[in-house]
Amino acid sequence: MASSFCSLLSLLSLSASTVASATYQLDARFSGATFFDNFNFFTGRDPTNGFVTYVTAPFASQWGLTRHPPDGSVYIGVDYMNVLNPYAGVGRYSVRISSKKSWGTGSLVVVDLAHAPGGQCGTWPAMWLLGPNWPWGGEIDIIEGVNSNTKNLMSLHTSPGCVVNSGSWESGSHTTTNCDTSVNYNSGCGVTSGDSRSYGSGFNKAGGGVYATQITPTSVSIWFFPRNSIPSNLQDPATWGAPQANFVGCDVQAHFSNLQLVFDTTFCGDWASAVWPYDASCAPLDRNGCVDFVAKNPAAFAESYWGINYVEVY
Repeated sequence: MASSFCSLLSLLSLSASTVASATYQLDARFSGATFFDNFNFFTGRDPTNGFVTYVTAPFASQWGLTRHPPDGSVYIGVDYMNVLNPYAGVGRYSVRISSKKSWGTGSLVVVDLAHAPGGQCGTWPAMWLLGPNWPWGGEIDIIEGVNSNTKNLMSLHTSPGCVVNSGSWESGSHTTTNCDTSVNYNSGCGVTSGDSRSYGSGFNKAGGGVYATQITPTSVSIWFFPRNSIPSNLQDPATWGAPQANFVGCDVQAHFSNLQLVFDTTFCGDWASAVWPYDASCAPLDRNGCVDFVAKNPAAFAESYWGINYVEVY
């Protein structure tokens, strides 16, 4: 028994040590009136086959999809005014932006959100980090969900050879451990939050919060702090306790590089459309499917917006 107890302590110590103690220096801060100067607008075809049309920066500004509210935050929303033809091939207007700067291992990405999309039937919002030549540069999904999801899913998507440990030092629950995009229908390796404040209406009712993502050569760790429990020191992960997701066991340095921060909201697509018939909240709203609902119900997406207080990268 004593030997087992000592082994448990050693395991916990090893797991905790994967959250690196480091002195971080601020590399970039994006907020307020100059926020969009630091991002490129993506206007190509949605890689996830969503019912969406991503718009340019001038279009987004002119039509109110991006703006600067009086509270100093940054608003990134979608069209919630126009009824569309589900068969015309033109999806709902939305915004996808990627940071001009990129980062790799040794980085800490901190994002303070006043509001986030999510929980609206038909939506598939994400805040994520994306490397070049996907999947070889890697993908880290910090916030993601579809349809009526109420808890955040955090995932890694990689080239072959990245498998993470199950049951690492974390508060979330592992759903999959093989991060390789070529297996399991590209589900990646995922951890589901146990906190209903981590996503959707629960997140917004709590006043939002802070997501912090630490990337080391051997681990990717993601914390969520609700508005009323944000640490005073957001540069010292070693003092924060267990992360919600702690991806350990993969050679992170070999699978992730030059990661850009991405915000987007798409509709339906490969994931949200596929699970629509099984969503007890969404399926009854439109038996013709996800695209039909999104096209005909613009007002459903008034809350599908990002309210960003700031982004800091160390």
